Amino acid sequence: MDSLLTAYRLIYCLHNGLPLDEDVYDAAEWSAVQEISRISLENNSMPVRFPDFTRGDWNVVNGFSYAF
Repeated sequence: MDSLLTAYRLIYCLHNGLPLDEDVYDAAEWSAVQEISRISLENNSMPVRFPDFTRGDWNVVNGFSYAF
């Protein structure tokens, strides 16, 4: 259900010219999960530090507004 809602929001925002809920940092994080999981599994499921792609600005959002 969550992926369906996410897809709907993406299409809605694109169709109505609204800013997307996701940004390039979200995409980088989603892309990193597989590689980090692989490294963890190769090391007997040891924790792997997740990179901060925002360089500490993960909690700063400028100009974000909801589409609904």
